[in-house]
Amino acid sequence: MDFHLNLNSEALELALPVSPLCVEAETSVRDAVGRMKDENRGAVLVCRSGVLVGIFTERDALRMMARGAELDVPMEEVMSKQPVSLSASDSMGTAIAKMSLGGYRQLPVVDSQGRPKGLVQASGILHYLVEHFPSVVYTLPPEPFHATHDREGA
Repeated sequence: MDFHLNLNSEALELALPVSPLCVEAETSVRDAVGRMKDENRGAVLVCRSGVLVGIFTERDALRMMARGAELDVPMEEVMSKQPVSLSASDSMGTAIAKMSLGGYRQLPVVDSQGRPKGLVQASGILHYLVEHFPSVVYTLPPEPFHATHDREGA
């Protein structure tokens, strides 16, 4: 089985994208975090006239809270602007590559006009990999690159 070939030909929809949670740029961080909590989401997509302009994640919220930042500011002041995104026609390999290179745990899926259509999460990709490649995933040792540092035996 050619592992890379399958990832580059498999549709992104197999990664179980979730419906996007969108807020307007003028929404306060407090309200956005409340919606994230209510809907059990790790990110909110920030839109202006229905077009994606930013993303705000739970990591961003934790950073703000850790430094005691004001939570009543509008999202447009704290969001990550022009986020990396995927299109529905992208492959699973493209999603994995973008997530890996950028260190992202979730990426928005947008249409040709930039309107959010979904959110791909690392957990969705992991479920796909486990379901479709069990022999690769389940046969890896707990520490795949383990090397003994001390001599074993006599």
